[in-house]
Amino acid sequence: MHMMVSKPEQWVKPMAVAGANQYTFHLEATENPGALIKDIRENGMKSCSVAQAEVQWHSQGPLVGLAIKPGTSVEYLAPWANQIDMALVMTVEPGFGGQKFMEDMMPKVHWLRTQFPSLDIEVDGGVGPDTVHKCAEAGANMIVSGSAIMRSEDPRSVINLLRNVCSEAAQKRSLDR
Repeated sequence: MHMMVSKPEQWVKPMAVAGANQYTFHLEATENPGALIKDIRENGMKSCSVAQAEVQWHSQGPLVGLAIKPGTSVEYLAPWANQIDMALVMTVEPGFGGQKFMEDMMPKVHWLRTQFPSLDIEVDGGVGPDTVHKCAEAGANMIVSGSAIMRSEDPRSVINLLRNVCSEAAQKRSLDR
């Protein structure tokens, strides 16, 4: 679940009961991220699969994702990075599909990858065949793509392209270390 709601605390238990297996919330939407992270873990959310074209996931156990909007400094997320499983950098303003990819968010992705090399980093917003390379090169290993897939005449080939670009970039990062 990528919860784009105010007061995300109130939805943890109902989402867990409904069968959610991961919970991503926006840092800007809560006053106590630490307590919310703990609550998500205590509600036993496990593994991850996002309905949109998520490229890669390999975490085990309860999963916590922390999202930041374009206007939020990535350093604001840093104190929580060792307590979460995934950081989500929004590359559009949350709210509706089909927006233009904000390339100027890529330094956030790169900074997170440099500071927290083992953290899963997801990018959501305007990602498709023309922009996925920028995301992967910056360090994203998870991609959410809605419009680019759904509006394609061959969604499977778009998904495969997104997956392959991220896999190749991750392999290159491993070799470069």
